Amino acid sequence: MKRDVIITNSAQVTPLKVFGEKITILASHSQTGGYEVYQHDAPEGVGPPPHSHPWDEAFYVVDGAVNFVCGDVAKTVEAGGFVHVPAGTVHTFRYASPTARVLGITSGSGATVMFTALDHECGLTPDMDTALAVLQRHDVDVAMQPA
Repeated sequence: MKRDVIITNSAQVTPLKVFGEKITILASHSQTGGYEVYQHDAPEGVGPPPHSHPWDEAFYVVDGAVNFVCGDVAKTVEAGGFVHVPAGTVHTFRYASPTARVLGITSGSGATVMFTALDHECGLTPDMDTALAVLQRHDVDVAMQPA
């Protein structure tokens, strides 16, 4: 099946608000047919609860620093660093610098639809019961609720 070329200017895309992050969808699975690409921007201390999902996820830290916990591995990753999280791995992260920017890539579909649902149903600082219900509908398992 022939696919269109995708050219996205992130400055022209309205970011989604998800667990304190601004997530800009650069390419969805419906556009690429194979993967999704998005940009995360957030202040220090922000990040999702520990969770797992049925898609692989990769992160490239563009600016700042981010503390990642993936399975049994915990590491601070600075600009230029890369993290690959296999599907099914419990992981979380927290922005560790005053601001940070991360490029995210996921295999298959799922992440952009989930991010969109969280934005529309929960907003920047979600009620956890509502957020957990949205995550469950999108095959995301939360390992524990954040403190």
